[in-house]
Amino acid sequence: MALEWAIFCQDTIERTPVAGCFGTGGATGTQTYLDWLISAWGQTVLVAALSLVVALVVGSIIGTIRTLPDSPWLTRFGNWWVELFRNIPLLVQIFLWYHVVPVLFPAFADTPKLALVVAGLGLFTSARIAEQVRAGIQALPRGQRYAGMAMGFTTPQYYRYVLLPMAYRIIIPPLTSEAMNIFKNSSVAFAVSITELTFFAQQVGEETSRGIEVYMAVTALYVVSALTINRVMAFIEKRVRVPGFVASTGGGH
Repeated sequence: MALEWAIFCQDTIERTPVAGCFGTGGATGTQTYLDWLISAWGQTVLVAALSLVVALVVGSIIGTIRTLPDSPWLTRFGNWWVELFRNIPLLVQIFLWYHVVPVLFPAFADTPKLALVVAGLGLFTSARIAEQVRAGIQALPRGQRYAGMAMGFTTPQYYRYVLLPMAYRIIIPPLTSEAMNIFKNSSVAFAVSITELTFFAQQVGEETSRGIEVYMAVTALYVVSALTINRVMAFIEKRVRVPGFVASTGGGH
């Protein structure tokens, strides 16, 4: 069976060919399936990027408080957070944020559904990043903590200036995996009708009956995006590596 890539140059309403494969846009303009594909890719990148920011910020806070000395209640809270968000399936969390949270908390009733998906995906991933941050801090020699204390740093200061900068360097490889995973996990947004790549593939595959071409194009965009994330993180790892502190894994070559 021959592949018909020309479907991406068709108008999404009339199904007629459009010269140049791009529509005119606007409220009364035309849109091709290629326009829709690019728009869906943008939605996927937006969801993944915002979710990653949420996951990094919250995960760093939770991971840090799990290692605080003489703070048992904060440590218990951090442990509870990780166990809660790590042990509930992601799709269930998305549905809870979309269907349950706005009912229990009316303040969320008018929240855009994209923001609810970002919250669900970000907090789910924050539990995984928190575990990595905790492991990175605990992997450091105790002497670094004592050196910070000996210099007169307060607890927040020696975490900020001594422990966390080194811990982040250690955990860049697993953070790379989480960044790639969060991009791929953004596909669950289709379940609440966010027009990202998976939603596009399902919808357009049904409309055009050209599922092979559609899913090949979507798969290619997922692969390109994930490899781009991998290369960017490998570059960062190479630039911030402390010579002699962490053995080189070759990730930056």
